[in-house]
Amino acid sequence: MRAVGYQQSLAITDEASLMDIELPRPEPGARDLLVEIKAVSVNPVDTKVRMRAQAEPGAYKVLGYDAAGIVRAVGSEVSLFKPGDEVFYAGAITRSGTNAEFHLVDERLVGAKPKSLSFEEAAALPLTTLTAWETLFDRLDIKRPVKGAANAVLIVGAAGGVGSIAVQLARKLTDVTVIATASRPETQAWARELGAHHVIDHTKPLAEQVEALGIGAPAFAFSITHTDAHFPEIAKIIAPQGRFALIDDPKTPIDISLLKGKSVSIHWESMFTRSTFQTADMERQHEILSEASRLVEVGTIRTTLADVLGPINAANLKRAHAFIESNRAKGKIVLSGF
Repeated sequence: MRAVGYQQSLAITDEASLMDIELPRPEPGARDLLVEIKAVSVNPVDTKVRMRAQAEPGAYKVLGYDAAGIVRAVGSEVSLFKPGDEVFYAGAITRSGTNAEFHLVDERLVGAKPKSLSFEEAAALPLTTLTAWETLFDRLDIKRPVKGAANAVLIVGAAGGVGSIAVQLARKLTDVTVIATASRPETQAWARELGAHHVIDHTKPLAEQVEALGIGAPAFAFSITHTDAHFPEIAKIIAPQGRFALIDDPKTPIDISLLKGKSVSIHWESMFTRSTFQTADMERQHEILSEASRLVEVGTIRTTLADVLGPINAANLKRAHAFIESNRAKGKIVLSGF
């Protein structure tokens, strides 16, 4: 089968950073689905893994953690899906990725693709939806208010893939006031279009801008990107006994003691925790994606697809990785078929 992979961690400008390759078609294990890939999207995790994880000697590493496709075969213990089902999912970082014609995924990580969406529109959703959902509802628990605090969430970096879903989920599924950050006119307009009540500029001091809104100190803060740069301002503005979550990898250490005086709790989110450690609640991701699919069908949330770059091949994936690494993404970049 056709796939895109690499052997060494190289800059995306290097010819060998991603290569078109041929691999054997995999066979499903007991709870696996064999999915024919119809579309994939590219996330920051793809670029991070490319630069940190080498392939085994003589082998290729295949990236890709978002996909939509059609189930072509199932393992002996599969009960949630059958051949012919259209699905979408983000998979597991511990297995070979979705940048291939066929891909194996545990059924407990998979949802039924929204029927109203194309494969490209659906592929834009899984990883960011799972990350945003788990952060807002499993980690921050934003439906549980903080006494004395403004019932508001500050979402730092709201115009990217995760932020684009987080804004929608917080606005549509709760009564929490959504304060989004974005720095360019087009990304600020995007955040408002998705439902943010207020949009502020993260290139300027955050605390002063939040205070100017006149709603009080927010109970919740969700930092998606450049947490090390924004953390002192977040610590300054978040309410006492508030809850703070982050998903990125700060390049410089953050001083969490800034939150001690306010007894603010800190929550890390990694969408791959459940699949990596085979947690007892691993099927929660199937449940989240199933509910997200329903919400799409009834018009509550929408795809965050921004651009389709063409078929899945090394040249197009290099373009996508380069754009992600530029930190100028709005919404999601998708590749369609082979």
